[in-house]
Amino acid sequence: MIDLKSEDAGQMQLIEREDIDDEEDLFEAIDKLISQGINAGDVKKLQDAGIYTCNGLMMQTKKNLTGIKGLSEAKVDKICEAAEKLVNFGYVTGSDVLLRRKSVVKITTGSQALDELLGGGIETLCITEAFGEFRSGKTQLAHTLCVSTQLPINMRGGNGKVAYIDTEGTFRPDRIVPIAERFGMDAGAVLDNIIYARAYTYEHQYNLLLGLAAKMAEEPFRLLIVDSVIALFRVDFTGRGELAERQQKLAQMLSRMTKIAEEFNVAVYMTNQVIADPGGGMFISDPKKPAGGHVLAHAATVRLMFRKGKGEQRVCKVFDAPNLPEAEAIFQITPGGIADAKD
Repeated sequence: MIDLKSEDAGQMQLIEREDIDDEEDLFEAIDKLISQGINAGDVKKLQDAGIYTCNGLMMQTKKNLTGIKGLSEAKVDKICEAAEKLVNFGYVTGSDVLLRRKSVVKITTGSQALDELLGGGIETLCITEAFGEFRSGKTQLAHTLCVSTQLPINMRGGNGKVAYIDTEGTFRPDRIVPIAERFGMDAGAVLDNIIYARAYTYEHQYNLLLGLAAKMAEEPFRLLIVDSVIALFRVDFTGRGELAERQQKLAQMLSRMTKIAEEFNVAVYMTNQVIADPGGGMFISDPKKPAGGHVLAHAATVRLMFRKGKGEQRVCKVFDAPNLPEAEAIFQITPGGIADAKD
């Protein structure tokens, strides 16, 4: 268990943000298009559509851009041409990618064993998905990450703010208080650095994601939590007839989350529910599988399977990851959040 009860730990949030903001080179603000001869009014239209960086602009199709009110095809071509001068979206060498990977921040989960399993913690620039039955510890990890993300980098935190989109109504600010105390942080300041939204429909959930770009372009965010990503889709779409449309909309939502992760160098942590697989037959020991199908499976970079252990213990298994071996770690849920299991 990582205990930080030192005097200076209490002052942690007071580190001047400006001193640390050397990350401006990660994305080019959309305003820079004005210097390339683009009309300020057109730039404003892009911002109103939720596009705040040149990187974000290059992640949009021209069809989407011409759909923005007041932007003709000729204007869109001119804007894209100007953005290409500011951002290199072509080929780079493997060495360049390796250098770019140095900007990845790994955020501690609060449990040493779980951090080691994840190769250092929850990574920025990618989507980490946790799935499992209810009470397997998914939301508890989300609450712990809300606090650990705000730790300074040298204490294995992310030194940034947190955005929390809640579809199940399980966010509890009073749960944050003991976790903040465990990490030696001021609970009031920690809660001030979390922005929270409760989503009731999948469209609302998507609009909340679109609105995040404005906030993330202004302030240093390091984590986006969506708990849970699939719940509203299971409510708003019913039966086989709507399945294709549901998966299409889900794919758009996940694509948006991937773009947020890469555009602003934030970690995306989403929880997922499980479905019973009655067709699995008697040969499968655990006939439960994650909801969302292949669309969600391909979108998540790291997939973690949570299950209940004995007592307060939980087991996390790496289900799928491009750079981690399949292995398990045992952690424990304590009043101070996720911690190492005590035997």
